[in-house]
Amino acid sequence: MPSPAFEPGRLGPVTLRNRIIKAATFEGRSPKQEVTDELVDFHRAFARGGVGMSTVAYCAVSVQGSTDGRNVILRPEAVPGLRKLTDAIHEEGAAASAQIGHAGPVANPMATRMPALGPTRIFSPLTMRRTKALDDADIARITDEFADGARLAKESGFDAVEIHLGHNYLLSAFLSPKLNTRTDKWGGSVEGRSRFPRQVVRAVREAVGGDVAVTAKLNMADGVRGGLWLDESVEIATLLEGDGALDALELTGGSSLANPMYLFRGESPVEELAATMPRFMRAGFRLVAPRMMPAYPFEEAFFLPYARQFRAALDMPLILLGGVTRLDTIEQALAEGFSFVAMARALLREPDLVQRMQQDSTTESLCVHCNKCMPTIYRGTRCVLVP
Repeated sequence: MPSPAFEPGRLGPVTLRNRIIKAATFEGRSPKQEVTDELVDFHRAFARGGVGMSTVAYCAVSVQGSTDGRNVILRPEAVPGLRKLTDAIHEEGAAASAQIGHAGPVANPMATRMPALGPTRIFSPLTMRRTKALDDADIARITDEFADGARLAKESGFDAVEIHLGHNYLLSAFLSPKLNTRTDKWGGSVEGRSRFPRQVVRAVREAVGGDVAVTAKLNMADGVRGGLWLDESVEIATLLEGDGALDALELTGGSSLANPMYLFRGESPVEELAATMPRFMRAGFRLVAPRMMPAYPFEEAFFLPYARQFRAALDMPLILLGGVTRLDTIEQALAEGFSFVAMARALLREPDLVQRMQQDSTTESLCVHCNKCMPTIYRGTRCVLVP
């Protein structure tokens, strides 16, 4: 009997050939803020390898919204390259999604040459500087930037856009009670803290209309004391569902500012990350790394217990992310009511894993969860065990 993992699935107006999505993983292949042949080949491999949809990350809605100045920027001159990328994915039978976002406090102002932004003035351990707090004009401008970026993604041939509401990037920072201590209408209660992200989601939906699927990557928990946790994130998800602008939620967790390992699980590649830094920063990084990058034991489908809370509270389609490496895990998630699963590191190790799972249901990922792929993002994200 064919596995339900390989049955077509509806994502809003789009039909995916199966239920497996290549999750967004920063590619490190856009040094001039535009698509390169290497980026095209990177995603072509996942599409050829059998995924239903490949997600391009990270597409910034502005230069200031870039993480380090080396992301694809959603502006008109990027469209021809993005069209080449989506054409390549489509040629292999998969759909293409663009993860769109604003880095906010995660941005490196030394690279973007612009101040990093946040809901309030917060200290960023990534840049050793304080962020600039957004005012009403900034919020209106960035909302427009998201809408404009979504239109360009649609023009570039993307079947879906994924709005980044996770990892303490700008919209996620607004959702966090730890990072957003505003007392105006953009802060305070869950409704206040979610007002800006919800405004962005509605603007993106209006920009792309009904032809493109709109999803959001939402933190279930920030993984830091005082940050967003399940009680409030489920409430935020309920508000997003009520707005009716999303076709699905992809559920994630962790903070790029304070606890990235909460998302990755497995070994913490401190020495490899230190080696990518300027020499004067290495000793300080090693000193703070045990607190900022604690190692978590890897468990298959480690976010599933949290994600079940959302499945119980919502009717909308949900995408399970986090430590999915086996076909029986995918089938279990589908049986529990999740519409799709998203895979990342396992596909970096084996881009054709989905195809081989379809041919042999006993196939398991070779990923060893060493996380040594993390430090490679600055020179082209890859599995270090692949020649």
